[in-house]
Amino acid sequence: MTARRSRIAVIFGGRSSEHSISCISASGVMSALDPQAYEVLAIGITPDGQWVDLGSQVDFRIDDGALPVVEQRGAAVAFSPDPAQLLASLGQIDAAFPVLHGPWGEDGTVQGLLELAGVPYVGSGVLASAAGMDKITMKALLGHAGLPIGAFVGITDRQWRTDAAACLARAGALGLPAFVKPARAGSSRGISKVQDAQQLASAIEEARTHDPRVIVEAAVQAGREIECGVLAHADGTIRASRCAEIVVKGAHEFYDFDAKYLEDSADLIVPADLDPALESQVQGLALRAFDALGCEGLARVDFFVGPDGSIVVNEVNTMPGFTPISMFPRMWQASGLTYGQILDALVADAIRRGTGLR
Repeated sequence: MTARRSRIAVIFGGRSSEHSISCISASGVMSALDPQAYEVLAIGITPDGQWVDLGSQVDFRIDDGALPVVEQRGAAVAFSPDPAQLLASLGQIDAAFPVLHGPWGEDGTVQGLLELAGVPYVGSGVLASAAGMDKITMKALLGHAGLPIGAFVGITDRQWRTDAAACLARAGALGLPAFVKPARAGSSRGISKVQDAQQLASAIEEARTHDPRVIVEAAVQAGREIECGVLAHADGTIRASRCAEIVVKGAHEFYDFDAKYLEDSADLIVPADLDPALESQVQGLALRAFDALGCEGLARVDFFVGPDGSIVVNEVNTMPGFTPISMFPRMWQASGLTYGQILDALVADAIRRGTGLR
């Protein structure tokens, strides 16, 4: 008798500014899930929040600089938090793979919906997803756990509206250059590198067009951008991958959106050329950061490594980019796992964990 295939709902798109990157990641995931082992249900979320059934296999890619978008061309999906209603409308779902980046997806909102619906899912739960999405909260938790983090200032919407001068004074005390970022956005959207104090207010306003909650970070001078993947395995253990390095080239001062996705402006070196002892330190810190936030399933932890070997944890991404050429799968491929094996491990971990308190 042929074993029943696991039915996997891949959820992607969404309302955030990372909508298109989510589509590309999901396309990679769906094309690599073994059709002999999995039945794929592709659920796209349009930029205005409509959920649609797009069938089984969907191909999204950047075409001549044009970013892909989920359109309302499929049947509407009623993804109910009531398990009985969900079963009646969509049938049995063994696990969901929410390949969502940014707010309204990666931030615990969809994870909460899946918890209510009783559907196991890939990746971190509600709390870790929310904490990982908010850079201010994330850094506070990492610092509290004793992990090395850079100096930063958080600016809330109320603080900026009621006393912008005090916010600028706190941010200015970090020194220059500094990076101004939306606290709950990704893919380097809305980020500015500030070299002049006169630019600080306009950089904050630019970040606020993406998120009213803003973080200002002191720059790590001459720091190498190093990344490390963390993956949960079938035996319940978590392991760290080989590290990778991003080397930005050309006119880009940092790894911004265009350098990441639209231009050949960065070298992605996998594995990174690190002394084995230093790489081991980075891997250990990646595991500690994963635990400090209570992450599950997977994460990509980003670091700066100084010329003197000092290490700073920059951020934890609970649902990193997932195209076959993204850093997370490439780091694990350098560690001995194929793209398909990574997906198998994540789905198995999701089903093993189930939903509810754990």
